[in-house]
Amino acid sequence: MQIQTLDGGFATPPVDAAHAFRAIMTAMAQPGTIVTLAGALPPAPVSAAAGVALLTLCDPETPLFLGAAQDNPGFRDWITFHCAAPFVTAGLAHFAYGTWDALPLDGFALGSSEYPDRSATLIVELPELTNSGAVLRGPGIKDQAHLSLPDVAMFQRNAALFPRGLDFIFTCGDRLAALPRSTRVG
Repeated sequence: MQIQTLDGGFATPPVDAAHAFRAIMTAMAQPGTIVTLAGALPPAPVSAAAGVALLTLCDPETPLFLGAAQDNPGFRDWITFHCAAPFVTAGLAHFAYGTWDALPLDGFALGSSEYPDRSATLIVELPELTNSGAVLRGPGIKDQAHLSLPDVAMFQRNAALFPRGLDFIFTCGDRLAALPRSTRVG
């Protein structure tokens, strides 16, 4: 096992994971809000925010799909050592991590009307993450918010599936924002 596999996890896992979970839930409850995450240093080119999110949300019972650019032995070893999430195909994933172009968006579970919670959450690494661009409306947003999104039309189609659909977490560096399926995008 490489030394890089052992490094980069939470220094104090219970405390670091609790702080990260609160920040991620804040981002999910307030779409368009960008939070800063710290506490983990995953192997390059994975951002700190993505690494923190994965260590916080994944465990041995949460199947994970990795996009092609992120699916390498060093990162797989890091995930296995720090949270033991099993790696699966897109259709079986509860969580997925990758760049926008590397994730097969039509391959993930969307849940059902009876069980909408059986859909996937995608952690998407973006080259930039700003409070500009697409207009967001819906639960958790007072009037409207803005977020730089890679494909507005896709998020509009996703919101139309509600209560089914995908939930998204966007990361860039140490920054994270979320877009739940209930958010209307314009």
